[in-house]
Amino acid sequence: MWRNKNVWILLTGEFVAGLGLWLGIIGNLEFMQEKVPSDFMKAVILAAGLLAGVAIGPLAGRITDQAKKKTVMLTAGFARSLSVVFMLIAIQTGSVLWMVVFLVMIQLAAAFYFPALQAAIPLIVKEKDLLQMNGVHMNVGTLSRILGTAVAGIFLAIMSLSTMYTMSLAAYLLLFILTFFVEIDEQKETKATFSKGESGFKHLFPIVKELPIVTMTLIMTMVPLLFIGGFNLLVINISELQDNSLIKSWIYTTEGISFMIGAFTVKRFAHKLSPYTILFVFSFIIGLSQLLLFFAWIPVLSVLAFAIFGFSVGCFFPTAATIFQTRVPKEYHGRFFSFRNMLDRIIFQVVLLLTGLMLDLIGLQLMCVLFGILSLTITATFFSKYKTEQKANINLKVS
Repeated sequence: MWRNKNVWILLTGEFVAGLGLWLGIIGNLEFMQEKVPSDFMKAVILAAGLLAGVAIGPLAGRITDQAKKKTVMLTAGFARSLSVVFMLIAIQTGSVLWMVVFLVMIQLAAAFYFPALQAAIPLIVKEKDLLQMNGVHMNVGTLSRILGTAVAGIFLAIMSLSTMYTMSLAAYLLLFILTFFVEIDEQKETKATFSKGESGFKHLFPIVKELPIVTMTLIMTMVPLLFIGGFNLLVINISELQDNSLIKSWIYTTEGISFMIGAFTVKRFAHKLSPYTILFVFSFIIGLSQLLLFFAWIPVLSVLAFAIFGFSVGCFFPTAATIFQTRVPKEYHGRFFSFRNMLDRIIFQVVLLLTGLMLDLIGLQLMCVLFGILSLTITATFFSKYKTEQKANINLKVS
């Protein structure tokens, strides 16, 4: 795998783009802290972009399956670069509306780019290397997040927001250029065909329904998204609760490092445990990490909660991605990953709005307890269902 130049191009592109992304995210938070006082309104603004990504999802899936993956990635990469221009206008005018335009456009680009990227990875590496590739790819993204957030904190003190977003634009343009050098073996692809007027997801759902492990994994991703959906709002509120701006850097860094350790470790777990077991165990641990944030006023415990969460999702997401890439037929990858992104965005959007509302109404600690109980309930419910189905299958085979 490491002799494959396409792997290095994708990983380098992910690192560079991740730096640009997190410079932008920290810039977004800084801009909103100045312009938007309500947590709920911050959540509404962030949700506007996610809604646009959901709306375009079926079209994105259909185009990704019909067109060349590289072409889709290039087009989306150019659109993402162009979107930064609108944020620069927002900063110059002090207008939140222009920021909404930026968020909408960047999410539309992401709705095309990420399904194409996920569909391209199995065409670039061998199936036996997929788990390792997914783990390394996520680790590179996490490393860029750690460095991006750390650098962004320094940059905020020494330069303007406009300069930060200009650097973000440069990172996206570099990813766009690197994508030109990716070589995807199109002969491995089975091109999807569509009848006139056919929905992009029309034939996908029966396929997914026939794959229980895929369906179960899709549902289980709700648990980490309950935490991730309001991640930035949680960090802001913990910082305010402790009256300590430095804790934000500690949380982002600790969670990121823990994620990387988890993603490197999960391959060893995969030799001994089934994918189901990995998903259920770490889903349960994620719920416990949410409950731990009841003690968010204590710096050590708040950082520990994010460390536990980071390690758990570092094991959870590479496993889920590998299941999707290996169990779903390749000719459905574009539509499936587009549908998965749509589902993630819908859940993310609901959680984001709910987080903002609950932070305003009941506060951080009670909200984390409620989310933790919900995560544990979801895990226990589907684990019980899985065990029941497993016993039924065994009895069926015996009879």
